[in-house]
Amino acid sequence: MPLWLHWIVLGLIAGSLSKFLLPGRDPAGCLITVALGIVGALLGGWIGSHLGWGAVSETGFSTRSIALATLGAIVLLLFGRLVARLRRRS
Repeated sequence: MPLWLHWIVLGLIAGSLSKFLLPGRDPAGCLITVALGIVGALLGGWIGSHLGWGAVSETGFSTRSIALATLGAIVLLLFGRLVARLRRRS
């Protein structure tokens, strides 16, 4: 599987899992969910490597890769909700 396709599939899985674990009224569609998952995978890999948990695997799917990517996507989703809430108050 080409590397870019791997990241898109991993992003879709991570984004979908993060939306499932944190349900709410988010206006994001499928493309935003994939983007959230891809950026979350990058963020999760960065966090995991700095905490010594490993990194997101670029060669295949593993439980650790999906967990780190989902963790990163959840962090991004919570941050986005916080920003949206602060904008509504202003």
